[in-house]
Amino acid sequence: MSDEEYQYEEDIVLYEAADGIATVTMNRPKYHNVQNGRMTYELDAAFKRAVADDNIKVIVLKGAGKHFSAGHDIGTPGRDINDSQDRVTMWYDHANKEGGEFLYVREAEAYLGMCRRWRDIPKPTIAAVQGACIAGGLMLAWVCDLIIATDDAFFSDPVVRMGIPGVEYFAHPFELNPRIAKEFLFTGDRMSAERAYQMGMVNQVSTRERLAADVMALAEKVAAQPRLGLALTKQVINHIEDLQGKRTGMDAAFAWHHFTHAHNELVSGDRLSGFDGKAMAKANKAQADDKGDAST
Repeated sequence: MSDEEYQYEEDIVLYEAADGIATVTMNRPKYHNVQNGRMTYELDAAFKRAVADDNIKVIVLKGAGKHFSAGHDIGTPGRDINDSQDRVTMWYDHANKEGGEFLYVREAEAYLGMCRRWRDIPKPTIAAVQGACIAGGLMLAWVCDLIIATDDAFFSDPVVRMGIPGVEYFAHPFELNPRIAKEFLFTGDRMSAERAYQMGMVNQVSTRERLAADVMALAEKVAAQPRLGLALTKQVINHIEDLQGKRTGMDAAFAWHHFTHAHNELVSGDRLSGFDGKAMAKANKAQADDKGDAST
């Protein structure tokens, strides 16, 4: 991909700040806010900006357009998986590596590494979810402390059809109880906002008309609390999750995830088992149509 093609989309992450609340917006609505490398690093920069600003008490993450995020970029003209990036963790560059090292290093940095960084942001974060929240989109919502979703939102992780045991930031058994997490992954079915609320994955169900107002109301309520109290409360709950095995379980899941990438390439010559963005979207739609419903 040429530099001209890569730079074609401008302002793919937007940043606003007012009244102690920073709003970070994914802005690739044409592609349903799928995340390429550039978006990932611009999200990181926006979060760092909000953390460094002492006037900011709460961070809101949202997606422009019809959907929150349809996942990782596996097929748009802006896909930049082969490009070097200015790394933010201690991993070395992936772009000049071969074999399994290429993808393992990139995803350890840009997927698992970034999500862990964002989960540990010392300020409360709220995801405002509308429409699709699929695969890599789940990772962005799940690193947030609170989630408000519209009543037409849906959540899914369909990557098992690639032979892959879930996305890289494997929080499924913590966001859902283990039996529901198995159903979620085994079937790849869409989970409605209402069921996600019942499972404890979503804090509040809103509407498209009310989403912005409901998110702001919650953000303002949280922002009224003292900054250090919020940071330490978040830290202790995250720590307890890790004592329960969240971090070590995720390490194991990440290793199995990359075994599958290597297996797929050996068997089919393709790390994603032949699924690009269009093929995955088509398969997801066919499954939803077969059910006659967009949710479970």
